[in-house]
Amino acid sequence: MPTHDVTNQPPPFVGVDVYGSDPTLTEAVERWVPGTGRADAHAALHALGERAGSAEAAELAERAERNAPRLRTHDRWGHRVDEVAYDPAWHDLMRVAVGAGLTAGTWAAGRGTGAHVRRAAGFVTWSQVDAGHICPVTMTHAAVPALRHSPELAARYEPGLASREYDPGLRAPALKAGLVAGMGMTEKQGGSDVRANRTLATPAPDGPLPGRTYRLTGHKWFCSAPMSDLFLVLARTDGQDAPSCFAVPRVLDDETRNPFALQRLKDKLGDRSNASSEVELDGTWGSLVGEEGRGVRTIIDMVAATRLDCVLGSAATTRAALARAVHHARHRRAFGALLVDQPLMRSVLTDLALESEAATLLGMRLAHAVDTGEVELARLGVAVGKYWVCKRTPTLVAEALECLGGAGYVEENGLARLYRQAPLNSIWEGSGNVNALDVVRAISREPASLKALLEEAAVARGTSSTLDRALDAVETACAAVALDPLAAQAGARRLVEDLALVLQGSLMTRYAPPELAKAFVESRLGAGARLGLGSIDPGLASLAAPVALGRC
Repeated sequence: MPTHDVTNQPPPFVGVDVYGSDPTLTEAVERWVPGTGRADAHAALHALGERAGSAEAAELAERAERNAPRLRTHDRWGHRVDEVAYDPAWHDLMRVAVGAGLTAGTWAAGRGTGAHVRRAAGFVTWSQVDAGHICPVTMTHAAVPALRHSPELAARYEPGLASREYDPGLRAPALKAGLVAGMGMTEKQGGSDVRANRTLATPAPDGPLPGRTYRLTGHKWFCSAPMSDLFLVLARTDGQDAPSCFAVPRVLDDETRNPFALQRLKDKLGDRSNASSEVELDGTWGSLVGEEGRGVRTIIDMVAATRLDCVLGSAATTRAALARAVHHARHRRAFGALLVDQPLMRSVLTDLALESEAATLLGMRLAHAVDTGEVELARLGVAVGKYWVCKRTPTLVAEALECLGGAGYVEENGLARLYRQAPLNSIWEGSGNVNALDVVRAISREPASLKALLEEAAVARGTSSTLDRALDAVETACAAVALDPLAAQAGARRLVEDLALVLQGSLMTRYAPPELAKAFVESRLGAGARLGLGSIDPGLASLAAPVALGRC
């Protein structure tokens, strides 16, 4: 019918090399992956990027999202099985992620190899397809630093966690070609206050697991990816005021199921392709990881790695939203011109591009810090980045969605899914307040971490008077926090925001194109700074737009 002729609509957003079209990623790999490994990294990441931008990947993500996981507590004879059925698309997505080395193989590579930067670039690339299946990928990667507190357990499980073979289904770990890990920390009465945990661990020597074995009894309120092979769980032992950490396999060596009763799956705002559950532990076998009563300190190494992935995952979400907004604006006409040529729309898109570039650059720099053993910088930088990048993501995705108008609000476009997903990383592994207070605690108790972060930011001193003034101010503010951390708690969010912006400003000044660095520093730290996206000074927008949009 003539009235149904379709005009003035963008083509499908497919056929894109997600890695190769993002100069921030390719430049980070070129900068921080050394020697002969660089060419191999580029080649593998280009291949992953082409797959991420394919119509096939988009279809897999759509199917995994629409066909939500289903809980199956019993088989037809009434036996308890506690399994989750996923759409086959979920397994296809997991197979690519594991095969691309996004799980635990980085930890065996050693310092100076660029392994964490290479993984981070792949993580940002593939996360743009579907964030849900990335949750178990992250936990599998992050489990290794915690397990290494008990070398016997690390030797048992790390090869499977580092495998590039995805092997779904519940079987004994020794019989599987690859393993996936999860965690169980939060409980109903405590949430982020894991020291309030009530799950009990009773010594049971000579159990069916290696190391010091216990039987666990309790209820875990939020346990994602329950079909994982291994979980790190917090529980309290007799006589200890603080919890301990335990490695809990789903299946024991004799192929019997470890008690792990899935009570229900959560009905979540986003992350719908991934199953999150409540779990009842009743005589569940676990091996002590690290020292008794030091579980929080043990599992914090896992949390540090998952928090970095929160930064990278949020950077991926912002990049995916930006790319879709720019694609739409380049093909959609309104009021006599393409949207991308309309001055106010260019200001909005440019501001989004600045935010996305700074987020990705910060995440990649922190991955480089893990590679090089810059422990103090990673300690505070990850907490700062986790707070700010994740906090900004919902705002950025909302603006990107608005660039499409009503078309952005419908499910088939993909931005609606990104919008539902956007708040997750700001909540997971500590909400905004938890991370902000963690920064205050680190400044007062771990001065070496503050020194490392300020020294990193100060590398750009002398290049911008605006950045220099901001650095002076934040150094003064941090000195006051160190003197009275309790009084600083109420203003913790403001402090973390300032730390994040000066660190991002420094990185942009050193590594981004000059036009983008100037626009970012002046619009975020200058006298006329406005944090509402799209309210950037028109002169700065005009300067930065050709370069910013050319990098999208």
